[in-house]
Amino acid sequence: MNKYNLVTILGPTASGKTGLAAVVASGISGTILSADSRQVYKRLNIGTGKDYESYIVNGINIPFCLIDIISPLEEYNLFSFIKDFTVCYLSVISEKRFPIMVGGSGLYLSAIIQNYHPPVTDFNKERLSQLNELDDTALRAVLLNLNPSLHNTTDLLNRERMITAIMINEAGNSSLKPAVSFNSLNFLIDPGKETGDTLIKHRLELRLKSGMIEEVELLMKDIPREKLFYFGLEYRYLSEFLLGELTYNDMFQKLLSAIRNLAKRQRTWFRKMEKEGVELFRVNRNEPDRILSIIEEKRKAGSFAQNLPA
Repeated sequence: MNKYNLVTILGPTASGKTGLAAVVASGISGTILSADSRQVYKRLNIGTGKDYESYIVNGINIPFCLIDIISPLEEYNLFSFIKDFTVCYLSVISEKRFPIMVGGSGLYLSAIIQNYHPPVTDFNKERLSQLNELDDTALRAVLLNLNPSLHNTTDLLNRERMITAIMINEAGNSSLKPAVSFNSLNFLIDPGKETGDTLIKHRLELRLKSGMIEEVELLMKDIPREKLFYFGLEYRYLSEFLLGELTYNDMFQKLLSAIRNLAKRQRTWFRKMEKEGVELFRVNRNEPDRILSIIEEKRKAGSFAQNLPA
C-alpha cells in the first residue's frame, strides 16, 4: 500500500472544518491547502466563509494556499485547481511542512483524494453548463483572458463561437492528470442534519450582521449579475434582495433553505466517496487531539511518506 502523503479534513458547509484544521496544523507544522471552489476569488470574503481569523492559533498564523489567488472577473475550474494544488503541494513539501487539504467542494476533493481524472467529455458537459449561464460580456472577458490575441476577431462576436473557443483553449492549455499521485489520510466532520441546520442558520445570521450584504453591493458595481449567480447561493439571493426582487425575509428564508440543501448534497457526496472505497475517519469539530493522535500513530507505524516532516 502506498504511504500517506497528505492529510485531508473534509465536511459539509458550516461544520467547523477550517478551525479544526488550523488547530491540527499548529500541532504538526502544517500548511492548509484549500479545496474550496469559491475561496480562490479575491473580494469574495464573507459570502465564501474565508474566516481569516480561523488561521490564527494561539497567536500564530497558520500558512494557507489557494485562497485569494485570482480576480472574480477571471475564470477558475477543475483544470486550474489540479494544476494549482499540485504546485502548492510541492511548495509545502519543499518547505518541510505538512500538507493539510481542507474543503467541501466534492469534485475538487475527489480529484485529489481519489486521483479522479474525469474524461474530457464529462468535464466539457459541466463546463458547457457553466459557460451557458454567463452573458456575452462575461464570455468575452473569459476568452480574452485565455487568449488575448483574439481581439477584433469573429470569435468575439458570436456566442457559440466564444463558448467553443473557451473550451478549446482551456482543454488545450491544461491537463487533468496531477503531477503527483496522492494518498490521503482523511478525516470527516459531519455534525448531522439537525445540528448542521442549526449551525448553518447561526452562521448565516452572523455573516449578514458582519457585512455580507455590503460585500455583495460592492461586487455588483463591476461584476455582471450572471457572474454573481455563478459564485453561488449567497451572491445570487443577496443580489436579488439588493435589486428589490426579494424582501429581506424572503431572501433569508430562501438562502437558508438553499444552503441546507447544499449541505445535504455534500453529505451525499461524502457517502458516495466511502462507497467507492475512500476511508474516512469520523471526528467531531472539537477533536483536534484525536486527529493528532491518529496522525502520530500512523507516523510511528511508518505509514507516512518520508518526505513529510517527522
